[in-house]
Amino acid sequence: MSIRFDGRVAIVTGAGTGLGRAHALGLAARGAKVVVNDLGVSTDGEGRSSEAAEAVAAEIRAAGGAAIAHGADISSEADVADMVGQAMAEWGRIDILVNNAGILRDKTFSKMSLADFRKVVDVHLMGTATVTHACWPIMREQKYGRIVLTSSSSGLYGNFGQSNYGAAKAAMMGLMNVLHQEGARDDIRVNTLAPTAATRMTESLMPEDALALLAPETITPGLLYLVSENAPSRVIMGAGAGSFAQTRVYETRGITLTGDDNTPEAIADRFEDLSDPTDQEELVNAFSQTQKYARNAAEAQGLKLNWGT
Repeated sequence: MSIRFDGRVAIVTGAGTGLGRAHALGLAARGAKVVVNDLGVSTDGEGRSSEAAEAVAAEIRAAGGAAIAHGADISSEADVADMVGQAMAEWGRIDILVNNAGILRDKTFSKMSLADFRKVVDVHLMGTATVTHACWPIMREQKYGRIVLTSSSSGLYGNFGQSNYGAAKAAMMGLMNVLHQEGARDDIRVNTLAPTAATRMTESLMPEDALALLAPETITPGLLYLVSENAPSRVIMGAGAGSFAQTRVYETRGITLTGDDNTPEAIADRFEDLSDPTDQEELVNAFSQTQKYARNAAEAQGLKLNWGT
């Protein structure tokens, strides 16, 4: 079945260049009306220009699509409210939100100022939350919404010199997990894309031959699936160079220590057992872990728990 977005309205942040541009063009090519958001700053968040966003919106319109440009600073509630208001005034709904905008201020943690740490978190985490929060009531009223948060391997696995960026990107998983639960009743599906692409933010980090393989356009098909009508929810999709994979967090079965056996020495002695991946499982929410631990403790003590309904 062909994936189309006819009649849908999408906001793509950071859509003036790189991945955001590819996402905006991909959505428009399949029928979506697109708000092209870009503050037009440098990779470290300095400056401001509307040229990039206007150029992408013009490109979409020249191809027969519908698009408007907006230069909102996504960490500004007032800017975001204006952007969402313009989208509603133009098209009356918002169906898709792609949180893509971001900056880099890389340094080792010992050399990084807290101002640089805070700025990156403000843009990536608070910016994502701000735009999502503005769109959320509209999607609830419509009983439909598709939201993608953008994470990174730096957040999922770590990368030297990116403590600010990695912390912000790791936060996407926690935000997704909660919004997935809160949006389910209203058919709001929330997923996370963890891309590796050749963009102006990564071009200095990769060799030329790798950059050629990692074009942003190779990632956009994954994004389009994650915001489609039949999209899953609560998925972290890794993507790069046409490769797509799912990242999941598993918890080992673990060990249970009771009474006088519950000591740090016992944990040290049995750390290999605690880490054994046999029968590991993916927990679906925070209470699943609570139930697991209480159940294990009850079984170890010969008790039976009644959780009720």
